[in-house]
Amino acid sequence: MLVLNDGTLFEGYAAGYLPDSGITTGEFVFNTALSGYQEVITDPSYAGQVIAFTYPHIGNYGVTPLDDEANHPWCRGIVTRELSEVPSNWRASGSLEDFLVAHRVPAITGIDTRRLTRHLRAHGALPGAFGHGAREAVIGAARAAKGTDGTDLVATVSTKEMMSYGAGDVHVVAFDYGIKATMISQLAERFRVTVVPSTTSAAEVVSLAPDGVFLSNGPGDPAALSSNVSVIGELVGRLPIFGICLGHQLLATALGASTFKLPFGHHGSNHPVHDLATGRIEITAQNHNYAVTPGTLSKGAVSHVNLNDGVIEGIAAREERCFSVQYHPEAGPGPHDARYLFDRFEGLLRTGILESN
Repeated sequence: MLVLNDGTLFEGYAAGYLPDSGITTGEFVFNTALSGYQEVITDPSYAGQVIAFTYPHIGNYGVTPLDDEANHPWCRGIVTRELSEVPSNWRASGSLEDFLVAHRVPAITGIDTRRLTRHLRAHGALPGAFGHGAREAVIGAARAAKGTDGTDLVATVSTKEMMSYGAGDVHVVAFDYGIKATMISQLAERFRVTVVPSTTSAAEVVSLAPDGVFLSNGPGDPAALSSNVSVIGELVGRLPIFGICLGHQLLATALGASTFKLPFGHHGSNHPVHDLATGRIEITAQNHNYAVTPGTLSKGAVSHVNLNDGVIEGIAAREERCFSVQYHPEAGPGPHDARYLFDRFEGLLRTGILESN
């Protein structure tokens, strides 16, 4: 049984890992991607959330370690219409069901995900519970479930130790707020990268003598991360900065902006974004529940806008040599339209000038 905390109830079948308590709680969000389910499930930005896939058939091409975005999933669970029992792909090393069991991720299948998606669209992302426990116990857990508002989930997913990747003459310090493997690979193709814990101070960053700073994606409410914003504020103007997703929200906050929670967030791989400087339209991958409040940025300017709902998708502050985007240019999963932004970051580090093309 799946129950949202407004009392809406669904019935399905237990799948994946079966917790001893028989119940899983979290904030329910829906993802509209047609493929890339393994990358979605292993994205640390889903910490504290249960992912409902709108695509009805999940797991048909199995799983492979090559597609992991983290060492293990951070999501609370997944919801599907149908979970494929027979993977069919030459890259597959196992089934999605076995993957979920191995990583202790509960799932519920047989759900009318169209009805669930419409409900979340109408009422926003909702806390809730699902499981094979006693009916009243699941309902009680759903009523008591909490969302991600005001919660620092970054401290949970961030690395505790400094790590190094890549090589080259340009050095980048990357803050790990929940960094994805594909982001690291894109940076490591171009730079020598030092990934640091989210708690790293500005002085510690400067002591590493980087040429620039990268702010990664991550889970939860940016308004709960005031200490991280303070660190970024100390680095703005001293070093070039590029931020993605949560990193975008934190950079914008350091530049004077505020953030707010979207009704049901952006989770999918087909969002059209308008680059205001070039006029180009990019089809982008997205995964966020919070966004920058329009009209609150005191430094820099809006650079990208979502064509679906007008949400701010990018900012740029040329004098401060920093820029960021709300969407995922690393494309894990795709599309790859926006990967040029990593080249833009390299150009900024090598010339000191933030180009817009």
